[in-house]
Amino acid sequence: MGMKFFVDTAVTSDIAELYDYGLVDGVTTNPTLVAKSGRDFKGVIGEICQIVEGPVSAEVAALDHDGMLAEAQVLAAIADNVVIKLPLTLDGLKTCRILRARGVKTNVTLCFSANQALLAAKAGASYISPFLGRLDDLKIDGMALIRDIRTIYDNYGFETEVLAASIRSPNHVKEAALAGADVATIPPGVIKSLAKHVLTDKGLAQFAKDWADTGQSIL
Repeated sequence: MGMKFFVDTAVTSDIAELYDYGLVDGVTTNPTLVAKSGRDFKGVIGEICQIVEGPVSAEVAALDHDGMLAEAQVLAAIADNVVIKLPLTLDGLKTCRILRARGVKTNVTLCFSANQALLAAKAGASYISPFLGRLDDLKIDGMALIRDIRTIYDNYGFETEVLAASIRSPNHVKEAALAGADVATIPPGVIKSLAKHVLTDKGLAQFAKDWADTGQSIL
């Protein structure tokens, strides 16, 4: 099984474009991304779920267990491919355990330590989201965290998938893949930039010139 790409956005036009390219296995959203879209939260989640067959993470807004559980029930009813995104708190972990028992997939987010990731796996999280960019901002090696989580999960056979989040550059994607992340959730612009290289552009320009010089046509 290869590395999966989730697109990190709530802009449906960007999701549809990348999905048509075959570059999207799922989608992650968060309150900030939904706020930037300026759209109704439940409406945009429903539309995304119609575009993408894979997992679509929708985050609860409540901070207490009862509130999270109530919101999770509403969000999970939107579509079969909704994944409930929960914060890595004790209340979030409690909610995660209950949702797992009910067969609802979860994405435990805002993970910044291997111990937090261990707790999420024990709670039955479907995905754990360590945040790379925000650790880099603090001069902490985010990739070391991915490697540590990968080792711990492999040591015990945890089924929780490691979802590298807060990705800001193509190098983040490469390093996350080398570290063994199961998934990378990536902004649309960064996904597109993965295909670019100055030597590709230069070579293509030369091929186009040489072909034009032949005066031939394939069609």
